[in-house]
Amino acid sequence: MPELPYSEKVMDHFTHPRNVGEIINASGIGNVGNPICGDVLKLYIKVENNIIIEAKFKTYGCGAAIATSSMVTELIKNKAIEEALQISNRMVAEALGGLPPIKMHCSMLAEQALKAALADYYKKQGKEPPFNIKEKHNNL
Repeated sequence: MPELPYSEKVMDHFTHPRNVGEIINASGIGNVGNPICGDVLKLYIKVENNIIIEAKFKTYGCGAAIATSSMVTELIKNKAIEEALQISNRMVAEALGGLPPIKMHCSMLAEQALKAALADYYKKQGKEPPFNIKEKHNNL
């Protein structure tokens, strides 16, 4: 089986993932999974004054799934919700120095978990999210 060409950043975030764990009393939780590959990502956010002050994750999946989960938490910490809403799967992949095409679905999992966590945050605030969640992955 050929070796996948992972960047140093992907390998770093896989072997030394940032922000692993749960947030008790999280402001929002996104729980998504990919039924094809079996990856599951649970993303927790803590929001104060419209700023994501903390982000943590738990992921069951391959190295790319763990790396993208780690990177998305780094990208959203200390960002306004409006800024976090702009983060796409491509931005996550680019921040990691790229992903093999066969692993781009992992970056989509990270984007969908972020959107699901933000949707949960909005619902807890009694508001409708200002976006639609794409059904690329299943919300669990």
